[in-house]
Amino acid sequence: MQAWRVQGGFGLDHLELVDLDEPEGPGPGEVRLQMRAWSLNYRDQLMIGGSYDPRLAFPWIPLSDGVGEVIAVGEGVERISVGDRVCPTFSPSWIAGPPDPEAVRRTRGGPIPGVLAQILVLPADEVVAVPAHLTDVEAATLPCAALTAWSALEGCQPGETVLVLGSGGVSVWALQLAQRFGARVVATTSTHEKAEQLVALGADEVILRRSDPRWGQTVRRWSGGGVDRVIEVGGAGTLAQSLDAVRVGGTVALIGVVAGAQQPLSVLPILMKQIRCQGIFVGSRHGLEALCRALVVHPLRPVVDRIFPLGALPEALSALASGQHVGKICLEA
Repeated sequence: MQAWRVQGGFGLDHLELVDLDEPEGPGPGEVRLQMRAWSLNYRDQLMIGGSYDPRLAFPWIPLSDGVGEVIAVGEGVERISVGDRVCPTFSPSWIAGPPDPEAVRRTRGGPIPGVLAQILVLPADEVVAVPAHLTDVEAATLPCAALTAWSALEGCQPGETVLVLGSGGVSVWALQLAQRFGARVVATTSTHEKAEQLVALGADEVILRRSDPRWGQTVRRWSGGGVDRVIEVGGAGTLAQSLDAVRVGGTVALIGVVAGAQQPLSVLPILMKQIRCQGIFVGSRHGLEALCRALVVHPLRPVVDRIFPLGALPEALSALASGQHVGKICLEA
């Protein structure tokens, strides 16, 4: 079978598409998957570049998100059947409830093997069946981007105001889900073209951040005193404006570091406005199952910007790094 591996060092130059022996199995409690599609996340880019976890041992298989068809099941498997389409979960040991240290430490695509191979054999407890209305590529966006947005919007009520930053996978999923929950959504983006796409997806207001460096104030005025919730994917580089944008007693869901992980920051707004800053680490298997049930009742479809063949991983990563996309960059078998 074919698989991508990072070998001998970090960076795109160390990515290799290799032929490997197919894994044995399935054994008791396991399922065998024929992988059909994969989805890229900013985390994958950081992993391959060596800035996320420079201690990873080579070689390793990248990517955390994909979908496959179950082609065989081992003895004792009851949750999953042959023919099901399933996604491996991002954090295999995190089944339900809050995460523990193992759930945070053991994640696919680093440090444990990722999903970018044609055949996988996994414990059945580590996969979730996906909604039938989604294509393979669409379903591949669920384990990280969709679940992260779902977790960040926990408790969102009709009439709330939500700020999403940018037009990447998590932000676009959050826009779509928040709108379905009945929330009003304001988004920031970099270009008029992206703004038009976000409006078409349901954004009530879009702010061009390059021409409005104090966009936090603009959001606060638009929402009449601050938004209820911020989907904060930028990190340290955007957090000050997000704290300005959120209302007194509101929530900032801290998700990504696209704009940087470290920067001088005043904590006074957090104290004086009693802001709740909540880190979001994707979510549990039960969370992904709940999301999939919701998508059956409310059949949203994710936004997929570009699809590359399996052999074009470097090109797909370059497209992701360019920041020109709206939604997800994916691979297809």
